[in-house]
Amino acid sequence: MIVDDSVVIRGLISRWVEAEPDMVVAASLRTGLDAVNQLERVKPDVAVLDIEMPELDGISALPQLLAKKRDLVVIMASTLTRRNAEISFKALSLGAADYIPKPETTREPQAADIFKHDLLQKIRSLGGRVRRRASAAPAAPVIERVRDPHPAPLAPAAHTHHTVASQAALAKRSFGPTAPRVLLIGSSTGGPQALMAVVAEIGPVIDRFPVLITQHMPPTFTTILAEHLARASRRPAHEGIDGEAIKPGNIYLAPGGKHMRVAKQGGSPVIALDDGPPVNFCKPAVDPLFMSAIDVWQGGILALVLTGMGSDGMRGGKDIVAAGGSVIAQDEASSVVWGMPGAVANAGVCAAVLPLNQIGSKLVRLFAGDRS
Repeated sequence: MIVDDSVVIRGLISRWVEAEPDMVVAASLRTGLDAVNQLERVKPDVAVLDIEMPELDGISALPQLLAKKRDLVVIMASTLTRRNAEISFKALSLGAADYIPKPETTREPQAADIFKHDLLQKIRSLGGRVRRRASAAPAAPVIERVRDPHPAPLAPAAHTHHTVASQAALAKRSFGPTAPRVLLIGSSTGGPQALMAVVAEIGPVIDRFPVLITQHMPPTFTTILAEHLARASRRPAHEGIDGEAIKPGNIYLAPGGKHMRVAKQGGSPVIALDDGPPVNFCKPAVDPLFMSAIDVWQGGILALVLTGMGSDGMRGGKDIVAAGGSVIAQDEASSVVWGMPGAVANAGVCAAVLPLNQIGSKLVRLFAGDRS
């Protein structure tokens, strides 16, 4: 279901979706009010919901849509303004599955191509999960997981046992012999909520070691995310600045639209921003951060790969382990999309595969000297 007051955007997305063999447009609507009124009739798996619309805007329509269809996957679409970035973050906390920035103009071929690629990937990955769950358990209500940035602990004993068994099978390596001196984190879809949950629990790590994060996210959005990370962690967090010294006590976030690498300057680690082409269809991408860090910290790296689509971070994770460092991945049950963490887990480079609510405490123990 496409909900946007722009006839151009509705037409563009409709053509892209209808051209895909595994997708169909359930409805193309002009306002949030139309979406709420027609939801039960058209029964979509996914709604692409604009933020700014007449009669009922996207952020007001969102809770009404989810109240009527709890398993509806809502992808918020907005232009790159600070106000819309703030609203998109609020939408995530209200139950939206993801967001996508609309290009300022669809006349720029590269911008339109990136928008098309990202949107179709999000629809397919997020919508496909709902479809698979519906076919696996047609009699049970399907509820999208990990909407809450602070998920409750895993409760049912059987589920916990299954999760632990899966983790043991995928955690194929021991932690590296060298104590970690830096924490690197990569994330994408579902990442903002997961990042907030992790940084809120790792204050002792941040106080003594630098934390560098690449979240797949456009400009303006990363500015807002850094502010949210600072509030969640109660520690300084900001977008990395080219040439700035990397110091303990700080969280450095890759700015939207640039790759964040690290380098040595006068023997000390510094941020090195890179305006090169996308890597793994992403800019910023995780692999440039992971791979560049090896020259600076060698085996003293602990890398964490959180929820996200694709496989960004897998190549860098392999290189980190080969250099003597360690990798942890978020488990499938607590991930919005188990693409990036699944890729590193299935590549056999992880020392642990953990649910989100166990990652923070594990990091604190590892940076305190625990090697198990």
